Amino acid sequence: MSDFPSINSLLGQSKSKPSGAAASPAGASQDAGKKFEKKIHEIDLKAKEELVAKNAASLGLGYIDLSAFPITAEALKTISEKDATEQKVICFFNVPGEIRLGCVEYNDAISELAYQLGESHHANTQAYLISENSLAKAMKLYANLPVIKPVTKDINITDEELEKFKSGVIDFRSLEAQFLNVSISDILTLIIASALKVESSDIHVEAEENGIMVRYRIDGILHDVATLPKEQWKKFVSRIKLLAALKINITDRPQDGRVTLKLSSGSLDVRVSTMPTIYGESVVMRILHSGSKGVTFDELGLRGDAYAKLKKEVERPNGMIITTGPTGSGKTTTMYAIMRTLNKPGVKIITLEDPVEIKIEGINQSQVDASRDYTFAKGLRSLLRQDPDICLVGEIRDLETAEIAIQAALTGHLILSTIHTNSASGTIPRFLSMGVKPFLLAPALNSVIGQRLVRKICSHCQEEDRLTSEQTERVMKNLETLPEAEKKNVDFKKLKFFKGKGCEECSGLGYKGRIGIYEIFTMNKEIEQAILGSQISEYAIQELAVKGGMVTMVQDGLLKALDKITTVEEVFRVIE
Repeated sequence: MSDFPSINSLLGQSKSKPSGAAASPAGASQDAGKKFEKKIHEIDLKAKEELVAKNAASLGLGYIDLSAFPITAEALKTISEKDATEQKVICFFNVPGEIRLGCVEYNDAISELAYQLGESHHANTQAYLISENSLAKAMKLYANLPVIKPVTKDINITDEELEKFKSGVIDFRSLEAQFLNVSISDILTLIIASALKVESSDIHVEAEENGIMVRYRIDGILHDVATLPKEQWKKFVSRIKLLAALKINITDRPQDGRVTLKLSSGSLDVRVSTMPTIYGESVVMRILHSGSKGVTFDELGLRGDAYAKLKKEVERPNGMIITTGPTGSGKTTTMYAIMRTLNKPGVKIITLEDPVEIKIEGINQSQVDASRDYTFAKGLRSLLRQDPDICLVGEIRDLETAEIAIQAALTGHLILSTIHTNSASGTIPRFLSMGVKPFLLAPALNSVIGQRLVRKICSHCQEEDRLTSEQTERVMKNLETLPEAEKKNVDFKKLKFFKGKGCEECSGLGYKGRIGIYEIFTMNKEIEQAILGSQISEYAIQELAVKGGMVTMVQDGLLKALDKITTVEEVFRVIE
């Protein structure tokens, strides 16, 4: 304590009058008191610093007083303010190859942090003990760091914004007036928010001669929503292209991109496609509900014998299950539902998709890329080296992919895939037309699923439907050829069908949601002999499948119409 002036000397010094002024007794007393408190504080700080230095020496660590140490912004940014506050640690020195950390307490967490920083920066990292005072002064420097917003192409939409836009949308027909009163950025938010509210799967924005047409695809049907002023077109397309990481200056060829909607409840992917037309680029945005629960096997709409047969085939350890139908018929949904059923501990499932639309936990999903020569065939060869139990191949398009899939099915793997034909019976002729050998296809194929999607009647405005004589004749013609097991459940004397009248709940459409209608056949001796005997026409396979008890798609649709699920008109629109 001898290094510091005594209390009396401090008081004595305070009595000297400042030059040019007469100090009052009260003022002199206040000044002396402040100087005294300051000196005591300095003595206290020095004592604390000495204590920290002794503690550092006992631990074999360095010690530093940061109260006057020049800490650069680059060093400060090494550790986030949040982590610095939580762990009471600061990076006070960071140059290539050397990092120094100051911590109030040295523990395992600080040791691990030092190791991680050393690894990531390829630097020699050392920790020093510092006092609480040093840390507090260093922490204040974070306020001087510039706030840099992360560069992102995601659209950040909060649930509050969505609800604000959704609340004004009664149905998609009420949108046009709202579009005229918002900015370009808000138009995009409004379009997406409204699409989510009416459960649209695709948003079409098309340039026409006199304006911009906005259309939603709801339950598979396109509906006109609004017409925007022509002068907004370039700004609107540029906004979408910017977000989807597309080249703004390229307008004469198609482009594809992706946008992520950062909702407060999670994220939502939107696949963006642009294509040049005579009036400007057409933009289609497909909403991918990647975070959704997804349809389960029991929710697909399978019924009766078809459900029992397919469930049995799915549980087999090897073979091929093929889903067929045109684009947009729900093939991927069916495959994913089967995968969810099979996705259990002890089972390895790998997929090859183009693109991966829905991410499923516990399944290894891979996306093919033709531009990098990563095709279904090459991917499938590599996939089989990963020792999978079940493989999903997004689509079989060529002989090479078909042959690898068939060989895998014959050697202990369950293969799920899709193919483009109009009916289940057309699958076998399609394989053979690719060049697949009949003697390999017959034992490899377990089951074929032909399907379409039909709209469901809105449950809030259901009413009885009066069929025309022509419709009644078509219905009877199809129902009379039902397998006996299904026919006995139909009362042909009291056939009643229903439709939706149209209400606010379904935006006046009379339909809400979709369900699959199916025809499913499993391999039997008759079909196998037909394949091996070259009796491979689609008609021949259809006859054998029906003879084996297959309910056709149109019959399945009419049975669902009798169950008040869909309408007769919708079934015939989709099938015949």
